[in-house]
Amino acid sequence: MGLRGNPTYRQRRYGAEVRAIRERAGFTAALAAEVMGMNASHISTVESGRTGLSADRLRRLAAAVGSEDSTYVEALIDLGQRTGKGWWSEYRHVLGAPHLDLAELEDMACVLRTYEPLFVPGLLQTRPYVEAIHRGGYRSASQAEQEAQVEFRVQRQRVLTGERAPRLHAIIHEAALSASLGDRNVMRGQLLHLIEMSRLPHITIQILPFDGPVGFGTGFVMIEPQVAELGTVIVSHIEQSLYLDGADTAAKYSDWFAKLANVALPPIDAATAPEARTAKDSLGLIQRLLYPLL
Repeated sequence: MGLRGNPTYRQRRYGAEVRAIRERAGFTAALAAEVMGMNASHISTVESGRTGLSADRLRRLAAAVGSEDSTYVEALIDLGQRTGKGWWSEYRHVLGAPHLDLAELEDMACVLRTYEPLFVPGLLQTRPYVEAIHRGGYRSASQAEQEAQVEFRVQRQRVLTGERAPRLHAIIHEAALSASLGDRNVMRGQLLHLIEMSRLPHITIQILPFDGPVGFGTGFVMIEPQVAELGTVIVSHIEQSLYLDGADTAAKYSDWFAKLANVALPPIDAATAPEARTAKDSLGLIQRLLYPLL
């Protein structure tokens, strides 16, 4: 099998984890290659994500360096042996790699935590909302590309209703819910959709109000698979989103997210009667925003 010319994020991440295992033990590439029974030149291609590694060889390396976390090792083996194929594969020649990488990560996720200051999170957007933001976006794209982007985002949302649906905790700034997008009906439908999605037991939605503490100006999403060590943080950027990993990064963003959750309004609870609410909450704020859209 030839070397990959453009490894996916998952493939690069696998290689980076293999390198981290080797470096934590102080192994040179030559020593690691000897342990696994392979050429030293092969190590660099594995660690760059350009080729894979058999499960047996990875287990031999882990045993040699004294790795005792078999759960992590088995999860890493699974990460490396995935085909990378899914519903997103049909968009391979239409959309860029970041779109495909995101869909693949979401497909592996057990927990998703996202903060959005200016937009409704992609997994919670209605089709009219998706269409509106792509029509009015600042990036130039052909009609065909816009249509593909809309369909891709709508298909991504199926992860929340599938058999292995991850738990989603979304914190949305009130600013994201205050734009009309040129059509009051679009935002009205979107606000109602948030209420409906909050009825699902695995979805938590909180709103950070204007009169609350200053929120982050940049959105981010934390994608956590079965083994948290293999999680990824994606930080939004107008040019190219940043894909971050590592224990320190995960701890930092987890702390920030916890602080945001603490200062945001209590989660939407559509089952609570209006007269039973004794304090401001996310549902009450959304209902206030809905009133002018009648």
